[in-house]
Amino acid sequence: MKLTTVRQLACILFLICIGVIQALSQTVKPNPEERPRQVKPEPTKAYVKWITDVDPILTNSERDAWRKLQTDDEREQFITIFWRLRDPDPDTEENEFKDQFYERNAYADEHFSSGKPGRLSDRGRIYIKFGAPDEIESHPAGGQYERTSAEGGGSTTTYPFERWFYRHIPGVSNGVELEFVDPTGSGEYRLARNPDEKDALIQIPGAGPTLGEIYGFETRAERTAGLGGFGRASYQRAQDSPFEVLTLHHDLEQAQPAARRTPGGILIDTPTADDTALTLETQFNYFRQSDGSVLVAFALQTDNNDLVFSDSGGLQTARLNIFGRITSIADKSAGKFEDNVSTVATPAELSEVKGRKSAYGRAFILQPGRYRLDLLVRDITSGATGIRHIGFDVPKFPSDRLSASSVVLAAKLESMKPGPAIDQFTIGTTKVLPSLSGVFHLNQPVGIYLQVYNAAIDQTTLRPAADVEYVLLKDGKELGKQLEDWRQINDAGRRLTLTRFINTQTLAPGDYQLQVRIHDQITGERLTKSATFTIVH
Repeated sequence: MKLTTVRQLACILFLICIGVIQALSQTVKPNPEERPRQVKPEPTKAYVKWITDVDPILTNSERDAWRKLQTDDEREQFITIFWRLRDPDPDTEENEFKDQFYERNAYADEHFSSGKPGRLSDRGRIYIKFGAPDEIESHPAGGQYERTSAEGGGSTTTYPFERWFYRHIPGVSNGVELEFVDPTGSGEYRLARNPDEKDALIQIPGAGPTLGEIYGFETRAERTAGLGGFGRASYQRAQDSPFEVLTLHHDLEQAQPAARRTPGGILIDTPTADDTALTLETQFNYFRQSDGSVLVAFALQTDNNDLVFSDSGGLQTARLNIFGRITSIADKSAGKFEDNVSTVATPAELSEVKGRKSAYGRAFILQPGRYRLDLLVRDITSGATGIRHIGFDVPKFPSDRLSASSVVLAAKLESMKPGPAIDQFTIGTTKVLPSLSGVFHLNQPVGIYLQVYNAAIDQTTLRPAADVEYVLLKDGKELGKQLEDWRQINDAGRRLTLTRFINTQTLAPGDYQLQVRIHDQITGERLTKSATFTIVH
Protein backbone atom coordinates (compact mmCIF):
# COMPACT_ATOMS: atom_id res chain seq x y z
CA MET A 1 0.00 0.00 0.00
CA LYS A 2 1.35 3.39 -0.88
CA LEU A 3 2.30 5.83 1.87
CA THR A 4 -0.17 8.39 0.54
CA THR A 5 -3.06 5.93 0.86
CA VAL A 6 -2.07 5.07 4.44
CA ARG A 7 -2.02 8.74 5.37
CA GLN A 8 -5.45 9.25 3.83
CA LEU A 9 -6.90 6.33 5.82
CA ALA A 10 -5.35 7.65 9.03
CA CYS A 11 -6.90 11.06 8.46
CA ILE A 12 -10.32 9.52 7.81
CA LEU A 13 -10.09 7.44 11.03
CA PHE A 14 -9.05 10.53 13.02
CA LEU A 15 -12.01 12.54 11.72
CA ILE A 16 -14.41 9.68 12.55
CA CYS A 17 -13.05 9.52 16.14
CA ILE A 18 -13.45 13.27 16.56
CA GLY A 19 -17.08 13.01 15.36
CA VAL A 20 -17.83 10.16 17.76
CA ILE A 21 -16.32 12.06 20.70
CA GLN A 22 -18.35 15.16 19.85
CA ALA A 23 -21.53 13.08 19.57
CA LEU A 24 -20.85 11.43 22.93
CA SER A 25 -20.12 14.76 24.58
CA GLN A 26 -23.41 16.11 23.27
CA THR A 27 -25.33 13.14 24.71
CA VAL A 28 -23.56 13.32 28.08
CA LYS A 29 -24.27 17.03 28.60
CA PRO A 30 -28.04 17.48 28.82
CA ASN A 31 -29.76 20.68 27.97
CA PRO A 32 -30.16 22.67 31.23
CA GLU A 33 -33.77 23.39 30.33
CA GLU A 34 -34.45 19.65 30.04
CA ARG A 35 -33.19 18.78 33.53
CA PRO A 36 -35.90 17.63 35.94
CA ARG A 37 -36.90 20.39 38.32
CA GLN A 38 -37.33 19.89 42.05
CA VAL A 39 -40.94 20.89 42.50
CA LYS A 40 -42.68 20.89 45.87
CA PRO A 41 -45.65 18.50 45.63
CA GLU A 42 -48.93 20.38 45.68
CA PRO A 43 -51.65 19.33 48.15
CA THR A 44 -54.69 17.54 46.80
CA LYS A 45 -57.87 19.51 46.14
CA ALA A 46 -59.45 18.27 49.37
CA TYR A 47 -56.71 19.89 51.45
CA VAL A 48 -56.81 23.10 49.42
CA LYS A 49 -60.57 23.33 50.07
CA TRP A 50 -60.10 22.57 53.79
CA ILE A 51 -57.49 25.27 54.38
CA THR A 52 -59.65 27.76 52.47
CA ASP A 53 -62.73 26.88 54.52
CA VAL A 54 -61.02 27.23 57.92
CA ASP A 55 -59.07 30.39 57.02
CA PRO A 56 -61.34 32.64 59.15
CA ILE A 57 -60.30 30.79 62.32
CA LEU A 58 -56.63 30.20 61.49
CA THR A 59 -53.90 31.97 63.43
CA ASN A 60 -50.98 33.50 61.55
CA SER A 61 -48.59 30.90 62.96
CA GLU A 62 -50.89 28.12 61.75
CA ARG A 63 -50.92 29.61 58.26
CA ASP A 64 -47.13 29.68 58.29
CA ALA A 65 -46.96 26.09 59.55
CA TRP A 66 -49.38 24.89 56.84
CA ARG A 67 -47.25 26.39 54.07
CA LYS A 68 -44.24 24.39 55.28
CA LEU A 69 -45.99 21.00 55.16
CA GLN A 70 -44.63 18.71 52.43
CA THR A 71 -46.93 15.68 52.30
CA ASP A 72 -50.62 14.90 52.64
CA ASP A 73 -49.82 12.74 55.68
CA GLU A 74 -48.37 15.82 57.39
CA ARG A 75 -51.45 17.82 56.42
CA GLU A 76 -53.74 15.12 57.81
CA GLN A 77 -51.87 15.20 61.11
CA PHE A 78 -52.09 19.01 61.15
CA ILE A 79 -55.87 18.85 60.69
CA THR A 80 -56.24 16.35 63.55
CA ILE A 81 -54.26 18.55 65.94
CA PHE A 82 -56.04 21.69 64.69
CA TRP A 83 -59.47 20.40 65.70
CA ARG A 84 -58.26 18.70 68.88
CA LEU A 85 -56.83 21.97 70.20
CA ARG A 86 -60.20 23.64 69.67
CA ASP A 87 -62.30 20.91 71.29
CA PRO A 88 -63.93 22.54 74.37
CA ASP A 89 -64.51 19.13 76.00
CA PRO A 90 -62.04 16.46 74.83
CA ASP A 91 -63.59 13.97 77.25
CA THR A 92 -66.57 13.55 74.90
CA GLU A 93 -66.58 11.95 71.46
CA GLU A 94 -68.07 15.05 69.85
CA ASN A 95 -66.06 18.14 69.03
CA GLU A 96 -68.61 20.86 69.73
CA PHE A 97 -66.48 23.60 68.24
CA LYS A 98 -65.98 21.69 64.98
CA ASP A 99 -69.71 20.96 64.69
CA GLN A 100 -70.54 24.62 65.34
CA PHE A 101 -67.98 25.77 62.78
CA TYR A 102 -69.49 23.71 59.98
CA GLU A 103 -73.01 24.77 60.96
CA ARG A 104 -71.97 28.40 60.68
CA ASN A 105 -70.29 27.70 57.34
CA ALA A 106 -73.51 26.21 56.00
CA TYR A 107 -75.52 29.19 57.26
CA ALA A 108 -73.06 31.66 55.71
CA ASP A 109 -73.20 29.92 52.32
CA GLU A 110 -76.99 29.92 52.43
CA HIS A 111 -77.51 33.56 53.46
CA PHE A 112 -74.43 35.56 52.39
CA SER A 113 -73.48 34.17 48.97
CA SER A 114 -73.19 36.50 45.99
CA GLY A 115 -70.53 36.07 43.33
CA LYS A 116 -68.58 33.88 45.75
CA PRO A 117 -69.48 31.47 48.55
CA GLY A 118 -70.95 33.19 51.58
CA ARG A 119 -68.25 31.80 53.89
CA LEU A 120 -65.68 33.88 51.96
CA SER A 121 -67.64 37.14 52.18
CA ASP A 122 -67.05 39.73 54.91
CA ARG A 123 -70.36 38.95 56.60
CA GLY A 124 -69.66 35.23 56.37
CA ARG A 125 -66.19 35.51 57.93
CA ILE A 126 -67.49 37.60 60.83
CA TYR A 127 -70.44 35.25 61.36
CA ILE A 128 -68.22 32.14 61.31
CA LYS A 129 -65.77 33.62 63.82
CA PHE A 130 -68.15 35.34 66.22
CA GLY A 131 -71.57 33.84 65.60
CA ALA A 132 -74.85 35.69 65.09
CA PRO A 133 -74.90 39.34 66.22
CA ASP A 134 -77.15 40.37 69.09
CA GLU A 135 -78.96 42.87 66.86
CA ILE A 136 -79.23 43.46 63.09
CA GLU A 137 -80.50 46.60 61.40
CA SER A 138 -81.11 45.76 57.74
CA HIS A 139 -81.67 48.07 54.75
CA PRO A 140 -81.71 45.56 51.85
CA ALA A 141 -82.84 48.14 49.27
CA GLY A 142 -81.06 51.23 50.60
CA GLY A 143 -82.97 54.40 49.70
CA GLN A 144 -83.95 57.39 51.83
CA TYR A 145 -82.01 57.58 55.11
CA GLU A 146 -81.91 59.99 58.03
CA ARG A 147 -78.42 60.09 59.44
CA THR A 148 -77.94 59.74 63.17
CA SER A 149 -76.42 62.65 65.07
CA ALA A 150 -73.15 60.69 65.32
CA GLU A 151 -73.10 60.50 61.50
CA GLY A 152 -73.63 64.26 61.11
CA GLY A 153 -77.42 64.36 60.68
CA GLY A 154 -79.27 65.36 57.53
CA SER A 155 -80.99 63.26 54.85
CA THR A 156 -79.40 61.23 52.08
CA THR A 157 -79.86 58.12 49.94
CA THR A 158 -77.88 55.00 50.74
CA TYR A 159 -76.75 51.82 49.12
CA PRO A 160 -78.10 48.58 50.62
CA PHE A 161 -76.45 48.11 54.01
CA GLU A 162 -76.65 46.20 57.28
CA ARG A 163 -75.59 47.22 60.77
CA TRP A 164 -74.57 44.41 63.16
CA PHE A 165 -74.24 44.92 66.90
CA TYR A 166 -72.40 42.62 69.31
CA ARG A 167 -72.67 43.30 73.03
CA HIS A 168 -69.32 41.57 73.62
CA ILE A 169 -66.71 39.88 71.42
CA PRO A 170 -64.09 38.01 73.48
CA GLY A 171 -60.62 39.38 72.91
CA VAL A 172 -61.94 42.36 70.92
CA SER A 173 -64.25 44.77 72.75
CA ASN A 174 -67.66 45.46 74.23
CA GLY A 175 -70.39 47.17 72.24
CA VAL A 176 -69.00 46.35 68.79
CA GLU A 177 -70.92 47.92 65.90
CA LEU A 178 -70.17 46.85 62.31
CA GLU A 179 -71.59 48.12 59.03
CA PHE A 180 -71.68 46.12 55.79
CA VAL A 181 -72.38 47.97 52.54
CA ASP A 182 -73.35 46.68 49.07
CA PRO A 183 -72.35 49.55 46.73
CA THR A 184 -72.70 47.44 43.56
CA GLY A 185 -76.14 45.97 44.25
CA SER A 186 -74.71 42.48 43.66
CA GLY A 187 -75.45 41.16 47.11
CA GLU A 188 -71.81 41.26 48.22
CA TYR A 189 -71.77 43.34 51.38
CA ARG A 190 -68.36 44.69 52.34
CA LEU A 191 -67.23 45.63 55.82
CA ALA A 192 -67.25 49.46 55.90
CA ARG A 193 -64.45 51.53 57.41
CA ASN A 194 -66.53 54.67 57.95
CA PRO A 195 -70.25 55.56 58.00
CA ASP A 196 -70.01 57.50 54.71
CA GLU A 197 -69.37 54.36 52.62
CA LYS A 198 -73.12 53.70 52.46
CA ASP A 199 -73.88 57.27 51.26
CA ALA A 200 -74.87 56.96 47.59
CA LEU A 201 -74.88 60.76 47.11
CA ILE A 202 -71.49 61.61 48.60
CA GLN A 203 -69.85 62.11 45.16
CA ILE A 204 -72.66 64.38 43.93
CA PRO A 205 -71.94 68.03 44.86
CA GLY A 206 -74.65 69.54 47.03
CA ALA A 207 -76.69 66.34 47.29
CA GLY A 208 -77.50 64.83 50.69
CA PRO A 209 -75.51 67.27 52.82
CA THR A 210 -74.83 66.72 56.50
CA LEU A 211 -75.91 69.38 59.01
CA GLY A 212 -72.27 70.34 59.31
CA GLU A 213 -72.09 71.02 55.58
CA ILE A 214 -75.34 73.00 55.68
CA TYR A 215 -74.07 75.26 58.48
CA GLY A 216 -70.51 75.48 57.18
CA PHE A 217 -68.76 73.52 59.90
CA GLU A 218 -67.30 71.05 57.39
CA THR A 219 -66.93 70.74 53.63
CA ARG A 220 -67.94 67.96 51.26
CA ALA A 221 -64.32 67.68 50.09
CA GLU A 222 -63.19 66.93 53.65
CA ARG A 223 -65.90 64.33 54.10
CA THR A 224 -65.15 62.74 50.72
CA ALA A 225 -61.48 62.49 51.61
CA GLY A 226 -62.41 60.93 54.94
CA LEU A 227 -60.67 63.75 56.81
CA GLY A 228 -63.56 65.37 58.60
CA GLY A 229 -63.55 68.99 59.68
CA PHE A 230 -63.86 70.90 62.92
CA GLY A 231 -67.58 70.31 62.94
CA ARG A 232 -67.27 66.54 62.58
CA ALA A 233 -64.93 66.37 65.59
CA SER A 234 -67.72 67.84 67.71
CA TYR A 235 -70.25 65.09 66.99
CA GLN A 236 -68.26 62.01 65.91
CA ARG A 237 -68.14 59.13 68.38
CA ALA A 238 -64.71 58.03 69.57
CA GLN A 239 -65.35 54.56 68.15
CA ASP A 240 -65.86 56.06 64.65
CA SER A 241 -62.46 57.74 64.47
CA PRO A 242 -60.25 56.26 61.73
CA PHE A 243 -57.69 55.04 64.28
CA GLU A 244 -60.29 53.22 66.41
CA VAL A 245 -61.90 51.64 63.34
CA LEU A 246 -58.53 50.45 62.07
CA THR A 247 -57.73 48.95 65.49
CA LEU A 248 -61.12 47.23 65.65
CA HIS A 249 -60.74 45.66 62.20
CA HIS A 250 -57.23 44.48 63.09
CA ASP A 251 -58.55 42.87 66.29
CA LEU A 252 -61.37 41.22 64.39
CA GLU A 253 -58.83 39.56 62.10
CA GLN A 254 -56.57 38.46 64.95
CA ALA A 255 -59.08 37.33 67.58
CA GLN A 256 -59.85 33.62 67.87
CA PRO A 257 -62.72 33.50 70.39
CA ALA A 258 -63.19 30.08 71.99
CA ALA A 259 -61.05 28.69 69.21
CA ARG A 260 -57.75 28.01 70.89
CA ARG A 261 -58.53 26.94 74.42
CA THR A 262 -55.69 25.28 76.25
CA PRO A 263 -56.29 22.82 79.08
CA GLY A 264 -57.91 24.84 81.85
CA GLY A 265 -59.89 27.00 79.44
CA ILE A 266 -57.32 29.78 78.96
CA LEU A 267 -57.25 31.38 75.52
CA ILE A 268 -54.06 31.53 73.50
CA ASP A 269 -53.62 32.82 69.96
CA THR A 270 -50.62 30.84 68.79
CA PRO A 271 -49.85 27.15 68.56
CA THR A 272 -46.32 27.81 69.76
CA ALA A 273 -46.98 26.65 73.28
CA ASP A 274 -43.52 25.83 74.53
CA ASP A 275 -42.05 29.34 74.38
CA THR A 276 -43.58 30.47 77.65
CA ALA A 277 -42.90 32.91 80.45
CA LEU A 278 -42.64 30.36 83.27
CA THR A 279 -39.67 28.00 83.50
CA LEU A 280 -40.94 24.46 84.17
CA GLU A 281 -39.11 21.24 85.03
CA THR A 282 -41.01 17.95 85.02
CA GLN A 283 -40.28 14.34 85.93
CA PHE A 284 -42.13 11.01 85.82
CA ASN A 285 -41.36 8.00 88.03
CA TYR A 286 -43.05 4.61 87.81
CA PHE A 287 -43.95 2.10 90.55
CA ARG A 288 -45.77 -1.18 90.23
CA GLN A 289 -49.26 -1.03 91.71
CA SER A 290 -50.63 -4.41 90.65
CA ASP A 291 -50.17 -6.89 87.80
CA GLY A 292 -51.94 -4.61 85.33
CA SER A 293 -51.55 -1.10 86.73
CA VAL A 294 -48.75 1.33 87.51
CA LEU A 295 -48.48 4.22 89.95
CA VAL A 296 -47.15 7.21 87.99
CA ALA A 297 -45.59 9.86 90.23
CA PHE A 298 -45.47 13.20 88.41
CA ALA A 299 -43.35 16.05 89.78
CA LEU A 300 -43.17 19.68 88.68
CA GLN A 301 -40.82 22.50 89.66
CA THR A 302 -40.96 26.22 88.90
CA ASP A 303 -38.40 28.95 89.57
CA ASN A 304 -39.71 31.21 92.33
CA ASN A 305 -37.93 34.10 90.63
CA ASP A 306 -40.47 33.83 87.78
CA LEU A 307 -43.42 34.20 90.18
CA VAL A 308 -45.06 37.39 91.42
CA PHE A 309 -45.36 37.63 95.20
CA SER A 310 -48.02 39.89 96.69
CA ASP A 311 -48.93 40.79 100.25
CA SER A 312 -51.56 38.57 101.87
CA GLY A 313 -52.12 39.10 105.56
CA GLY A 314 -48.58 40.29 106.10
CA LEU A 315 -47.02 37.40 104.17
CA GLN A 316 -45.64 37.49 100.63
CA THR A 317 -47.57 34.91 98.62
CA ALA A 318 -47.27 33.59 95.06
CA ARG A 319 -50.21 31.59 93.74
CA LEU A 320 -50.22 29.09 90.89
CA ASN A 321 -53.04 27.34 89.08
CA ILE A 322 -51.94 23.93 87.75
CA PHE A 323 -54.06 22.03 85.25
CA GLY A 324 -53.23 18.76 83.53
CA ARG A 325 -55.02 16.42 81.14
CA ILE A 326 -53.74 12.94 80.33
CA THR A 327 -54.66 11.27 77.04
CA SER A 328 -53.80 7.88 75.63
CA ILE A 329 -52.15 7.22 72.28
CA ALA A 330 -55.69 6.75 70.90
CA ASP A 331 -56.48 10.31 72.06
CA LYS A 332 -58.84 9.06 74.77
CA SER A 333 -58.96 10.85 78.11
CA ALA A 334 -57.10 8.97 80.87
CA GLY A 335 -57.54 11.55 83.63
CA LYS A 336 -57.15 15.18 84.53
CA PHE A 337 -56.33 17.29 87.56
CA GLU A 338 -56.43 20.91 88.69
CA ASP A 339 -54.95 22.47 91.82
CA ASN A 340 -54.22 25.89 93.22
CA VAL A 341 -50.94 25.98 95.14
CA SER A 342 -49.15 28.74 97.04
CA THR A 343 -45.59 29.62 97.96
CA VAL A 344 -45.35 31.78 101.10
CA ALA A 345 -42.53 33.84 102.58
CA THR A 346 -42.16 36.54 105.20
CA PRO A 347 -40.89 39.90 103.95
CA ALA A 348 -37.49 39.10 105.46
CA GLU A 349 -37.35 35.69 103.74
CA LEU A 350 -38.57 36.87 100.35
CA SER A 351 -35.16 37.45 98.76
CA GLU A 352 -33.94 34.01 99.81
CA VAL A 353 -37.17 32.24 98.82
CA LYS A 354 -37.13 33.81 95.33
CA GLY A 355 -33.81 32.08 94.74
CA ARG A 356 -35.38 28.66 95.34
CA LYS A 357 -37.84 26.48 93.46
CA SER A 358 -41.43 25.52 94.20
CA ALA A 359 -42.39 21.86 93.81
CA TYR A 360 -45.70 20.16 93.05
CA GLY A 361 -46.46 16.46 92.92
CA ARG A 362 -49.33 14.35 91.69
CA ALA A 363 -49.78 10.57 91.47
CA PHE A 364 -52.22 8.66 89.27
CA ILE A 365 -52.83 5.02 88.33
CA LEU A 366 -52.45 4.07 84.65
CA GLN A 367 -52.24 0.97 82.52
CA PRO A 368 -48.92 0.32 80.74
CA GLY A 369 -48.71 2.18 77.43
CA ARG A 370 -47.94 5.49 75.75
CA TYR A 371 -49.58 8.69 77.04
CA ARG A 372 -49.43 12.46 76.68
CA LEU A 373 -49.75 15.07 79.41
CA ASP A 374 -51.04 18.51 78.40
CA LEU A 375 -49.91 20.73 81.26
CA LEU A 376 -50.75 24.35 81.96
CA VAL A 377 -49.25 26.33 84.86
CA ARG A 378 -50.41 29.92 85.40
CA ASP A 379 -49.31 32.58 87.86
CA ILE A 380 -52.67 33.79 89.18
CA THR A 381 -51.32 37.26 90.02
CA SER A 382 -49.39 38.11 86.85
CA GLY A 383 -51.08 35.79 84.35
CA ALA A 384 -47.69 34.45 83.19
CA THR A 385 -48.24 30.98 81.79
CA GLY A 386 -46.19 27.87 81.12
CA ILE A 387 -47.52 25.17 78.79
CA ARG A 388 -46.00 21.77 78.08
CA HIS A 389 -47.11 18.82 75.95
CA ILE A 390 -45.16 15.84 77.28
CA GLY A 391 -45.19 12.27 76.00
CA PHE A 392 -44.33 9.48 78.43
CA ASP A 393 -44.25 5.68 78.43
CA VAL A 394 -45.71 3.76 81.36
CA PRO A 395 -43.69 0.50 81.64
CA LYS A 396 -45.13 -2.96 82.12
CA PHE A 397 -43.71 -4.63 85.22
CA PRO A 398 -43.42 -8.45 84.88
CA SER A 399 -45.23 -10.54 87.50
CA ASP A 400 -42.91 -13.53 87.39
CA ARG A 401 -39.36 -12.19 87.47
CA LEU A 402 -37.14 -9.65 89.21
CA SER A 403 -37.87 -6.00 88.41
CA ALA A 404 -37.54 -2.57 89.95
CA SER A 405 -39.10 0.88 89.86
CA SER A 406 -37.50 4.13 88.81
CA VAL A 407 -34.58 5.30 90.92
CA VAL A 408 -35.63 8.58 92.53
CA LEU A 409 -32.90 10.97 93.65
CA ALA A 410 -34.51 12.82 96.50
CA ALA A 411 -33.80 16.07 98.29
CA LYS A 412 -35.87 14.77 101.20
CA LEU A 413 -36.91 11.31 102.47
CA GLU A 414 -39.22 10.96 105.43
CA SER A 415 -41.07 7.96 106.87
CA MET A 416 -44.82 8.47 107.18
CA LYS A 417 -47.39 6.71 109.32
CA PRO A 418 -49.30 3.89 107.59
CA GLY A 419 -52.63 4.95 106.14
CA PRO A 420 -54.00 7.05 103.27
CA ALA A 421 -51.43 9.40 101.76
CA ILE A 422 -52.11 13.01 102.74
CA ASP A 423 -48.98 14.55 101.22
CA GLN A 424 -48.65 15.06 97.48
CA PHE A 425 -45.17 13.49 97.50
CA THR A 426 -46.05 10.40 99.53
CA ILE A 427 -45.28 7.01 97.95
CA GLY A 428 -46.38 4.12 100.13
CA THR A 429 -45.21 5.06 103.64
CA THR A 430 -42.42 7.42 102.54
CA LYS A 431 -42.49 11.11 101.68
CA VAL A 432 -40.20 11.45 98.66
CA LEU A 433 -39.36 14.98 97.54
CA PRO A 434 -37.48 14.45 94.25
CA SER A 435 -34.65 16.61 92.96
CA LEU A 436 -35.68 17.20 89.35
CA SER A 437 -32.43 18.89 88.41
CA GLY A 438 -30.25 16.22 90.06
CA VAL A 439 -28.00 18.97 91.43
CA PHE A 440 -26.92 18.77 95.08
CA HIS A 441 -24.72 21.11 97.10
CA LEU A 442 -21.60 19.87 98.82
CA ASN A 443 -22.46 18.34 102.22
CA GLN A 444 -26.11 17.96 101.14
CA PRO A 445 -27.01 14.25 101.36
CA VAL A 446 -28.34 12.59 98.20
CA GLY A 447 -31.50 10.63 98.95
CA ILE A 448 -32.24 7.37 97.09
CA TYR A 449 -35.68 5.79 96.79
CA LEU A 450 -36.29 2.51 94.93
CA GLN A 451 -38.79 -0.35 94.97
CA VAL A 452 -37.79 -3.94 94.10
CA TYR A 453 -40.40 -6.46 92.96
CA ASN A 454 -40.49 -10.29 92.97
CA ALA A 455 -37.29 -10.82 94.97
CA ALA A 456 -37.13 -14.41 96.28
CA ILE A 457 -37.42 -14.93 100.05
CA ASP A 458 -35.05 -17.12 102.07
CA GLN A 459 -37.45 -19.41 103.95
CA THR A 460 -34.91 -19.91 106.75
CA THR A 461 -34.40 -16.24 107.62
CA LEU A 462 -37.61 -14.94 106.02
CA ARG A 463 -35.46 -12.22 104.51
CA PRO A 464 -34.94 -11.44 100.82
CA ALA A 465 -32.43 -13.84 99.28
CA ALA A 466 -30.98 -11.01 97.23
CA ASP A 467 -27.90 -8.87 97.42
CA VAL A 468 -28.20 -5.14 96.78
CA GLU A 469 -25.18 -2.92 96.25
CA TYR A 470 -25.15 0.87 95.96
CA VAL A 471 -22.17 1.72 93.75
CA LEU A 472 -20.90 5.25 93.17
CA LEU A 473 -18.97 6.00 89.97
CA LYS A 474 -17.16 9.03 88.57
CA ASP A 475 -15.84 9.07 85.01
CA GLY A 476 -16.63 5.34 84.80
CA LYS A 477 -14.50 4.43 87.86
CA GLU A 478 -15.96 2.96 91.03
CA LEU A 479 -15.40 5.14 94.08
CA GLY A 480 -17.06 2.87 96.60
CA LYS A 481 -20.05 0.71 97.38
CA GLN A 482 -22.49 0.02 100.20
CA LEU A 483 -24.52 -3.13 100.88
CA GLU A 484 -28.20 -3.13 101.76
CA ASP A 485 -28.99 -4.28 105.29
CA TRP A 486 -32.18 -6.30 104.94
CA ARG A 487 -32.81 -6.11 108.66
CA GLN A 488 -34.09 -2.58 108.09
CA ILE A 489 -36.66 -3.73 105.52
CA ASN A 490 -40.15 -4.12 106.98
CA ASP A 491 -42.15 -4.80 103.82
CA ALA A 492 -40.45 -8.03 102.69
CA GLY A 493 -42.50 -9.88 100.12
CA ARG A 494 -43.41 -9.06 96.55
CA ARG A 495 -42.35 -5.42 97.07
CA LEU A 496 -39.25 -4.15 98.87
CA THR A 497 -38.77 -0.44 99.51
CA LEU A 498 -35.18 0.77 99.59
CA THR A 499 -34.27 4.17 101.00
CA ARG A 500 -30.79 5.48 101.67
CA PHE A 501 -28.75 8.67 101.90
CA ILE A 502 -25.34 9.15 100.30
CA ASN A 503 -22.93 11.34 102.23
CA THR A 504 -21.38 13.95 99.93
CA GLN A 505 -18.89 15.52 102.38
CA THR A 506 -15.94 13.66 100.86
CA LEU A 507 -17.02 14.11 97.22
CA ALA A 508 -15.43 16.66 94.95
CA PRO A 509 -17.69 18.85 92.78
CA GLY A 510 -18.58 17.16 89.51
CA ASP A 511 -20.85 14.62 87.83
CA TYR A 512 -21.51 11.20 89.36
CA GLN A 513 -23.42 8.03 88.51
CA LEU A 514 -25.20 5.88 91.05
CA GLN A 515 -25.84 2.21 90.26
CA VAL A 516 -28.12 -0.02 92.30
CA ARG A 517 -27.08 -3.61 91.54
CA ILE A 518 -29.54 -6.33 92.54
CA HIS A 519 -28.72 -10.06 92.52
CA ASP A 520 -31.34 -12.69 93.37
CA GLN A 521 -29.38 -15.58 94.91
CA ILE A 522 -32.15 -18.14 94.39
CA THR A 523 -33.17 -17.42 90.78
CA GLY A 524 -29.78 -16.04 89.73
CA GLU A 525 -31.43 -12.97 88.16
CA ARG A 526 -29.47 -9.73 88.07
CA LEU A 527 -30.73 -6.20 87.61
CA THR A 528 -29.04 -2.80 87.56
CA LYS A 529 -30.82 0.55 87.91
CA SER A 530 -28.92 3.81 87.61
CA ALA A 531 -29.23 7.57 87.97
CA THR A 532 -26.87 10.54 87.61
CA PHE A 533 -26.41 13.61 89.78
CA THR A 534 -24.09 16.60 90.12
CA ILE A 535 -22.31 18.00 93.17
CA VAL A 536 -21.70 21.75 93.29
CA HIS A 537 -20.24 24.11 95.89
